[in-house]
Amino acid sequence: MAKARGAYVIAITITSPSKNQQLLELGADQVISRDDDLVKNLGENCLDVVIDLVAGKQWPEFLQLLKPRGRYAVSGPIGGALVELDIRTLYLKDLTFYGCSVLQPEVFQNLVNCIEQRKINPIVACTFPLKEIHTAQAVFLEKKHIGKIVLNVAQE
Repeated sequence: MAKARGAYVIAITITSPSKNQQLLELGADQVISRDDDLVKNLGENCLDVVIDLVAGKQWPEFLQLLKPRGRYAVSGPIGGALVELDIRTLYLKDLTFYGCSVLQPEVFQNLVNCIEQRKINPIVACTFPLKEIHTAQAVFLEKKHIGKIVLNVAQE
């Protein structure tokens, strides 16, 4: 979605040449390893927006990357739910934080419109029948996929 809106997209992922290549092919402008020092690689105050699904120990670096009046959005803590926040960073940079669990109804319609207009394509990593939910969870925990893991709930 960010790319469809003209954003420069930096993907952060585990170190994997094949995964990096897939992300570039999907439209990322740059791929950085999650193990890298983000501030050293990108520089402080260089990003307008951070969209995060991981949180975890690297979280304070994201706030260092944000420009003053930057925006941070989160919709998951797969790297760890508890993070350290120096409250001075929040108020001195005048940052805005967004939790993204329940979105406005028009957001989903906008997403559908973008798919119908072929501005974006859903990325499905793999599909499993519901009876193989344990296998799907194991694949998810491996963190080697790009895209969504789909469970088919249709009766067989």
